[in-house]
Amino acid sequence: VQLQASGGGLVQPGGSLRLSCAASGSIFSENNMGWYRQAPGRQRELVASITRRGTTIYGDSVKDRVTISRDSAKSTLYLQMNSLKPEDTAVYYCKMTSARGYVFWGQGTLVTVSS
Repeated sequence: VQLQASGGGLVQPGGSLRLSCAASGSIFSENNMGWYRQAPGRQRELVASITRRGTTIYGDSVKDRVTISRDSAKSTLYLQMNSLKPEDTAVYYCKMTSARGYVFWGQGTLVTVSS
């Protein structure tokens, strides 16, 4: 299984970004997916997750500002982030959890929110 995250970059406070995570090597539609982030000196935390049936969960710090979605035809996971704040600066990772409970992580994409 390979997870290739992209879409990170430098954005000003209040701006938007859309992250993508392209998956290969697994039947995408059968897996639960999620976005996590890790800021320097902090633990990795949940940003959002989406089950294979489309049920979503959002972290409290990003709720109402981000939307997670998935496109099974493209085997791609997305994270639309709006109203970005400096505290959203982190490396964002996508995660796949298979039906058997195996966990796979992507390599991460850096998001920097700064003026």
